[in-house]
Amino acid sequence: MSVTLESIQAARQRIRDVIYCSPAPHSAALSQMTGQQVFLKLDNLQRTGAFKERGALNRILTLTDVERKRGVIAASAGNHAQAVAYHATERGIRARIVMPLMTPLVKVSSTANYGADVVLHGANYDEAYAEALRQGEADGLTFLHPFDDDDVISGQGSIGLELLEQIPKLEAVVVPIGGGGLIGGVACAIKESDPKIRVVGVQTERLPSMVRAREAGKPVMIPAEATIADGIAVRRAGERTLPLVCRYVDELVTVDEEEIANAIMILLEREKTLAEGAGAAALAALLQKKTSLTGQRTAVLVCGGNIDVSLLARIIERGLVKDGRRTRLRVHLTDRPGALHQLTKIIAEARANIVQTSHDRAYYGVNLGDTVIDFTLETRGAEHITEIRNELAAQGYRHERID
Repeated sequence: MSVTLESIQAARQRIRDVIYCSPAPHSAALSQMTGQQVFLKLDNLQRTGAFKERGALNRILTLTDVERKRGVIAASAGNHAQAVAYHATERGIRARIVMPLMTPLVKVSSTANYGADVVLHGANYDEAYAEALRQGEADGLTFLHPFDDDDVISGQGSIGLELLEQIPKLEAVVVPIGGGGLIGGVACAIKESDPKIRVVGVQTERLPSMVRAREAGKPVMIPAEATIADGIAVRRAGERTLPLVCRYVDELVTVDEEEIANAIMILLEREKTLAEGAGAAALAALLQKKTSLTGQRTAVLVCGGNIDVSLLARIIERGLVKDGRRTRLRVHLTDRPGALHQLTKIIAEARANIVQTSHDRAYYGVNLGDTVIDFTLETRGAEHITEIRNELAAQGYRHERID
């Protein structure tokens, strides 16, 4: 079998009664920010929070009776694991998922709650993958690859068919890339239906495995790197996906960690949409003007929303600092009764909110009889911070910003 428009159409017909046809609304705010006419394909709204259900279900539905009775096995640190666990269990198929030892507990728990037997093994995905292959061979389980499988790729391609129906006069599609299963299927569906539509792929700057593969003309292994876009943290492009990318994808670009974090923040605040790092990568490329697109009617895939809450909290906090809506000031003042009250009164009259304070009398070059107070403030933005600092200076307070 190979991936074709016909295989994608067959996959869509196979899964359409189960998989949610996610909406693709137009975003006026993001269109203004990016210079494109942006439509967000919200596959973060799938049952398990990501597009991976499409390929996993299509592959599961093509299992033979013997394979169904024996069970399946997969290696994953997140979305593929949950998709296989849920759809296999729903059909009475035993599923085993091998996950790296450092997989966040929330993802391990979710996968187990969907009915899979979870095995923790290895320091990274590659070691978990090797162990899954070993166990599958030893126990007669069918291995379900997360991206380098024609049935999986065809299932992911159903997104492309939906986009063609949902967005009249579609001109471009921007897709995150890990191993290439998603973009391989989507690009095939799009280009075989309308070759004029541009397809742009986006990888994290830290793990540009598909970029390197296309440069080399073959999949190559690249060094491991940590990234907040863990859903596309793949060190080696797929053997089946690379030819599809070379044939159908017009442009490959990369985005860095700060750009991805900024896109997560913007989606949350402007669109009330929660995306994980991989799910926000495509929008990050448009926001940072990384593509050659100029004003096209553009579909942007928000392909997953399974983000660790603690990571999300850090992204929000850093985003507030970057936007000037949270700042830290170090203020020197005389250590006497009423001095702190007078200082906080100035801050309150400036309409800033004090989030945290810290006193110090021994460090930062503090004179005897003086103290230093670090304030964390919520503000309205950079101009508001300037107003607060100007007022402190006018009142005679020596201070500095310590962001």
